Order: sequence, then structure tokens, then C-alpha cells
Amino acid sequence: MGKAISPSPAAAGLGLHNFSSFAFSACPVNFLPLDVPECLPAFTDREFRDALGQFATGVTVVTACDAQGRPAGMTVSSFNSVSLTPPLVLWSLARSAGNFAAYAQCRHYAIHVLAVDQKQLALQFSQRGIDRFAGVHWAPNAHGVPLLSGALAVFECQARSRYDEGDHVIMVGEVQACRHSMQAAPLLYHRGAMRGE
Repeated sequence: MGKAISPSPAAAGLGLHNFSSFAFSACPVNFLPLDVPECLPAFTDREFRDALGQFATGVTVVTACDAQGRPAGMTVSSFNSVSLTPPLVLWSLARSAGNFAAYAQCRHYAIHVLAVDQKQLALQFSQRGIDRFAGVHWAPNAHGVPLLSGALAVFECQARSRYDEGDHVIMVGEVQACRHSMQAAPLLYHRGAMRGE
């Protein structure tokens, strides 16, 4: 195996880091902050949304508790895995979300991957100005986070890190417990609409 090379004090000051090639000889790789001038996109917001809409995703409901311990929940399609070791997942929180404050401060949350027969649940948790938990069967976990019944998969997470990017905050969670069912198909989101099989 190649031997790791530590950066010199001068290189470290410039943000230069050398790493070894574990298969062959040491190969330096430099990481510098990107200084890219801002440029206007050559497409409209609508064109961008329509292009993104070609990528089909699952549909989730993310639940948490606000600062007063009240249940909070919202429908989210921007969910993805990050790492197996440690087990990490991410989702994106819009700054315009009505319960943004609840998620921005929470230490724990749960991500529910919805089944094909849970479209109405997804629609309910996407509406504003209503009690999103009305008529929904749920129970709190050890941290008080609402766990919804009937989900295809559930990831109980501890908030690990947050990244501010554009009009969203990228939320990275470390999975502390998870479970899933093989008995149903997933609910999908494609071209701005929820779809089944």
C-alpha cells in the first residue's frame, strides 16, 4: 500500500492536501476553494422544474416535534441515501416551508417512505393551514417523534448536519433505527404528480 503523505505547513495553509493511492504509488490531489463567478442560467425556472420532473422519486413524510413538543410533519420527495457506514440519509427542507422552524431546530426526526395506497396521506401532509395529523394513526418514539402507521419504510434519525444551499437547507440524518415492508409498492412522484405502479 502507498504511504499517506501529510501536507507541508505551507501547503496546508493554502488548502492543499495530498493523499496516497492505496493501489499504486502516492498521487497528490489538490483541493482548492472554487472561485467561480456567478452567471445567469440560460433557462427559465419553469424549464428547470420541468427537466427535474423527468426524474421519478419516491414520496416521504418527514415528522418531528417543534420547540413546544407539538407534532410536525410534511411531504418530501427530495430524499436520498448518503452512506452505509455510518448509516446516513439526506432530505431537502425548503426555507418557504410553513413549519421550517420546527425542522431547523429539531434534534430527531423520522422519514416515512410511503406506499402506493398512501397518496391521500401525502396530499394531507402537503396542505397548509390544516391539522395534518387529523385522522392519522401515529405513536411517538423514544424522542417523541411521531411514527406513522402503514409506511413502506421508516428511518428514525438523529440530526447530524445541515447545509445551507440556495432556497433549501440540506438535512443529513444519522439513522438510529429502520424497518421496512416488502408487501406493497412505493408511491412515486413524477412530472409534478404522484403515481402508483
